[in-house]
Amino acid sequence: MQTTFDPRTAFRLDGTVCVVTGAASGIGRAVAFAAARSGARVQVLDRNEAAAAQTCADIRAEGFVAADWHVDVSDEASVTGAFDAIARAEGRIDSLVNNAGMAIRRPAVDLPLADWNRVVEVNMTGVFLCARTAARHMLPAGRGAIVNMSSIMGLSGGGLYPNISYQTTKGAVVNLTRALAVEWAAQNIRVNAIAPTWVRTDFIRPLLDNPELVARMEGATPLRRVAETDDIVGAVLFLLSPAAAMVTGHTLPVDGGFLAQ
Repeated sequence: MQTTFDPRTAFRLDGTVCVVTGAASGIGRAVAFAAARSGARVQVLDRNEAAAAQTCADIRAEGFVAADWHVDVSDEASVTGAFDAIARAEGRIDSLVNNAGMAIRRPAVDLPLADWNRVVEVNMTGVFLCARTAARHMLPAGRGAIVNMSSIMGLSGGGLYPNISYQTTKGAVVNLTRALAVEWAAQNIRVNAIAPTWVRTDFIRPLLDNPELVARMEGATPLRRVAETDDIVGAVLFLLSPAAAMVTGHTLPVDGGFLAQ
């Protein structure tokens, strides 16, 4: 039997409308550029309005299609308004990368409830709100791909420093991904997650400024290095692409071997 798989198109996103949250910096910005370079019409969402506009302008400067939107993923009205506006402007929403997140790294006994709630609102509720709203536009079309951003801390207890609210919410993202994948499978909406290791971005800048802690991170990683944003985007694009048509409900670690130990 002759295969019809063509790698020249299977890993492409040509003409699709791809929404990326937290896209103004770090992993989100790298994913937005990669999706645009793969042919997607990228929608750059971030609560930092100026940085989102700059990311959008930088993508357009390379000759690709992008639009920026000021969105707080923890605010239902903000999310609904942006996704509805994107659907009106583009005619559809094909994929979502749920990347926006935050961390408050404090010992559990010293973590105020307000700080706990803020992390939950962004990392867990925000992922749900964006996935739910995107799916409302994908379900009638009978297609879609969602990639949620979890973490190695969502699949382990960490240990190098306290980060209880982040670890808890990223673990919740893993099972949210499974549950949504099962719920929407019949409508051909695939839901997967990425679990990155430490990635060299401003998100972990306070950690990177501590040479002793960086050495411990590298020592805990079999590949013996902190990841770069380019190490993450390939896995995201694979899960968004037709090449992953039979992959759903999966959390893919991109962790240099951390979770294999």
